[in-house]
Amino acid sequence: MRIAVLSDIHGVLPALEAVLAEPEVAGADLIVLTGDMAAGPMPVETLDVLVSLGERALWVNGNADRELVEAVQGKVSAYPVSQWAAEQLRDDQVELLAGLPDRQVVELGRLGTTLFVHATPRRDDEMILVDSSLERWAEVLAGEGADTVVLGNTHMPFVRLADRVLVVNPGSIGMPYGTDGAHWALLDGESGAVTLRRTLFDAALVGERLIRESGFDGIEAWVADYVTGVHSDAEALRVFAAGEGR
Repeated sequence: MRIAVLSDIHGVLPALEAVLAEPEVAGADLIVLTGDMAAGPMPVETLDVLVSLGERALWVNGNADRELVEAVQGKVSAYPVSQWAAEQLRDDQVELLAGLPDRQVVELGRLGTTLFVHATPRRDDEMILVDSSLERWAEVLAGEGADTVVLGNTHMPFVRLADRVLVVNPGSIGMPYGTDGAHWALLDGESGAVTLRRTLFDAALVGERLIRESGFDGIEAWVADYVTGVHSDAEALRVFAAGEGR
């Protein structure tokens, strides 16, 4: 079995379309969506494309997905694009997001029992990083029996061992930190290989499309921050490390 892992799409439909066109994604047995799918400039269209994947897709709840539902229910989001995105969603899409599971587990050949979550097995918004200590990893993974843990949330791809547990972060499709393009991962249960992948696209053209097709008032600044510009991974690590308590 081969699994393509797509995380943190954040409503950037053109980036998602570019990844879905990749032969290894199109040919994957499963596509696991590890959260934060719609909180961004094209939420309705992005969810419609993901739903069209049918039974090939396994969905996992992310904190931004939960926050969209909360915004629909009346809690004001701290992020203007998320508040706007929540107001665009159809009732069936709100129902979909409200019912997402916090985890998926797949028996994946040489990769063993593989757990898919958004941030950590404990919470959908908990910070854990490539350079987090083994003690911190032990705390976060306590009580879990998985051989491989796949998570997203921090928008930076990595593969590392944490006391014999293989941990994979595919990075972000819609809001990457460090390098441009849409980041995802391919897991091969037959070989046991984990491959971090990056799908390149014309950022200027994608930005123009988002500005043209999204109704978000702040779309031009959003595009400059996350599409035609890319935040430094070093900057993100410093900010997230503070969120981790360092």
